[in-house]
Amino acid sequence: MTDIEHPLRDVSYAVTDTPVGTLVLAASDAGLLACSYDDEAAVLDRLARQVSRRVLRHPAPLDAVRRELDAYFDGDASGFTTPVDLALATPFTREVLGALGSVPYGATTTYGQMAVALGRPRAARAVGNALGANPLCVVLPCHRVLPAGSGVGGYAGGPAAKRLLLDLERGTGALLAAATTAEGVRQHL
Repeated sequence: MTDIEHPLRDVSYAVTDTPVGTLVLAASDAGLLACSYDDEAAVLDRLARQVSRRVLRHPAPLDAVRRELDAYFDGDASGFTTPVDLALATPFTREVLGALGSVPYGATTTYGQMAVALGRPRAARAVGNALGANPLCVVLPCHRVLPAGSGVGGYAGGPAAKRLLLDLERGTGALLAAATTAEGVRQHL
């Protein structure tokens, strides 16, 4: 979508540090657009190209989601109530992200099982690619989807961040409290 094709609307953004790394948050009046591990400049460029040229560093509209992230990382919340705006997702990615709601807090599934649940049993790789394009990491819990074999598979924040999120949700989140820096995340490997 080019600038000419989308309406001009304000997009607020902020950068926040979490126990699993720095996240770039962005929201429109329709909801949360990004919760991304990507470089700030890359997120802002994508927002300007796909959503609106009016991307403003304005953290106040993101206070609610930052409080929810804090509660989640403290182990006091198992999900998010902040409305989301999937303007950065393709139609197939939206379908895959919608299926994440069937994977409860503390549980996991595989890329293949998710493909079957979507009625596309041969699309495990496509499901993985769609999850890799998740613009709302943590909030839309793609970390709960694992490869059929061993390991945790890919994750935008890296495998250590994915392990920490899984540990938090499995009730072993004491490790998360100690890993409040990127160095702490690396030590968790």
